[in-house]
Amino acid sequence: MTRFAPVLLAVSALTLAATAQNTPQPQPEPTPMPPAIVAPVDKPYAGPIQLSVDITDITDRVWKVHEDVPVETQTKGTGAKEMVLLYPEWIPGDHEPSGPISALAGIVTSVDGKRVQWVRDRVNMYAFHVPLSAGAKTVGLDFDYLSPIKPSAGRIEVSDAITDLAWNEVVMYPAGYFSRDISFDPTLKLPSGWKYATALETASNQGDTVRFERTTLNTLVDSPLYAGLYCSRIDLSPTPTDPVHLNIVADKPEDLKMTPEELQAHKNLAAEADKLYGSHHYRHYDFLLLLSDKVGGIGLEHHQSSEDGLRTDYLTDWAGGVLSRDLLGHEYTHSWNGKFRRPADLWTPNFNVPMRDDLLWVYEGMTQYWGNVLTARAGMRTAEQTRDILASTAAGFAISRGRDWRPLVDTTNQPIVSQRHAVSWVSYQRPEDYYTEGMLIWLDADMKIRELTNDQKSLDDFCKKFLGVYNGSFITYQYTLDDVVKDLNEVAPYDWRTFLQERVYDLHPAAPMNGFTQGGYKLVYTDKAVEWREKELAKRGMADFSTSLGFSVGSFGSRGGAGESGAIGNVFWGSPAFKAGITPEMVLVSVNGTAYTANVLKDAVLAAEKDKQPLQLQFRKDNRYWMVTIPYYDGMRYPSLERVDGTTDRLDEILAPSKSPLPAM
Repeated sequence: MTRFAPVLLAVSALTLAATAQNTPQPQPEPTPMPPAIVAPVDKPYAGPIQLSVDITDITDRVWKVHEDVPVETQTKGTGAKEMVLLYPEWIPGDHEPSGPISALAGIVTSVDGKRVQWVRDRVNMYAFHVPLSAGAKTVGLDFDYLSPIKPSAGRIEVSDAITDLAWNEVVMYPAGYFSRDISFDPTLKLPSGWKYATALETASNQGDTVRFERTTLNTLVDSPLYAGLYCSRIDLSPTPTDPVHLNIVADKPEDLKMTPEELQAHKNLAAEADKLYGSHHYRHYDFLLLLSDKVGGIGLEHHQSSEDGLRTDYLTDWAGGVLSRDLLGHEYTHSWNGKFRRPADLWTPNFNVPMRDDLLWVYEGMTQYWGNVLTARAGMRTAEQTRDILASTAAGFAISRGRDWRPLVDTTNQPIVSQRHAVSWVSYQRPEDYYTEGMLIWLDADMKIRELTNDQKSLDDFCKKFLGVYNGSFITYQYTLDDVVKDLNEVAPYDWRTFLQERVYDLHPAAPMNGFTQGGYKLVYTDKAVEWREKELAKRGMADFSTSLGFSVGSFGSRGGAGESGAIGNVFWGSPAFKAGITPEMVLVSVNGTAYTANVLKDAVLAAEKDKQPLQLQFRKDNRYWMVTIPYYDGMRYPSLERVDGTTDRLDEILAPSKSPLPAM
């Protein structure tokens, strides 16, 4: 029988195949989705949640978290079978679902002291189901937050001298409630001898353990904490009723040194904001200024504070930090625009309801405008330096072909679309132009108001009307596009809806230049470099050939650092460099046979303008080399704003310090 078994098996297989051919295979059907996580309801949650966070492990960068979460009392016979705990996903100020859920480990749950096993939701990865026993009173939660050790894992938050603690990273909360209805009693254990700064109110200190006053979840998440070995606290309060402090944490104690002139400039910033908005919405405002080359840079707004991360030499090389100096003014403005007043669909009842970003051109664009204006008014930049920055911004938009296909409003979706990951072709994809093009649009609006009212009113008046209401209120005040148009019309009657429609919602291939022309200036290009900008770029290992050859060398982030010398940053779509086949991440090795430096390339561009000989550029990518010929003869074309004779100089009027005297310091 053994030698016939293969034949019998073959016959059986044929029979099965024939049967299968005669029986139609069913089409796949969707598996029913599990029940959705309960939607938040505006009702108080039972009792405060006890939160304890230990950030003493700065070697492994592990933050240990413990929570005791009271269980809602249920009517007899209707007790809940589970508690759903949420880890914050949508973080205000990030405009995207950025909660670092992948950094959690060691999650352990218990009910009344007895360990029970949590189950992650099958659809919502930020939700954890915890089974409850009858009469359960408290859910215990322990987990570790593994702060990034290398930049590829995320922004570095911890060094041997500094910690930047974002509470949303170290908290879970029960589903089904508005974040304002859940109260917390937070306790923090610090490394030995460290100081801290936060907008939270301190209840008590016992050694290195700090207990904060009871607060709501939305306020907790909105109140980050900086801690470190080297800290200073400086009073910037413009008036006794407007308390403002600059809290600095640094890598080294010498980085904290501030000259009297620098101190005055920062005081002027708080005073100019006080005069502009005419109100405030905080008990006290705390700039959390991080000066570090070890902890990652950041700019993130909060209602009563801001996270402002800059280079270690922000104070010690004041002259060399002009480009990033508007950061404090930008984040401070967000206390009014973005935190107090917020787009209606960007406000959410808790941190796991999706946000909608379509009004970021107001939230961020107008903030970008006022951040730069306040920086100039405070004397942290000169008017000329601010004009140089505006010119460079406008010139970049003038050569950005992304304007041909993507309206500005669609760029507000970019944080959600890309999770703010870098893109390859910035000028063509125009990832987040709502910041800087939004700034130019609001400059245009300022000029239009001045023109319509014979310079009797300005965007300052709109600002007071739109942002300066309900002085002292902590309640978020929502707005829509209709509210923006209404307040603009009340300041200066005009067809503002069409004004904004054309610039924000329609395709607008031409770069917005009206703010310059109505302000008494025009954008021009010359072979003369902007000296301060060239020096600052060189200090960071960068060079900018965007408006000539069409590429930049190095990274243009506020923390700088180009990596390898000659590394290509952005390449502008349609530029001479683009047409020659140059792409980002190539490395420029030589120029006309001479090893690349920024000055060698600049001299070659200027020489080609005269002798009309094409540039010969050698590039390396990975282990291959390319020789690229670029027939470019138009010189360096540095952008700047040139005064137009016979016109009203409205731009410098905007950038000048307030006419009325600043409050006594």
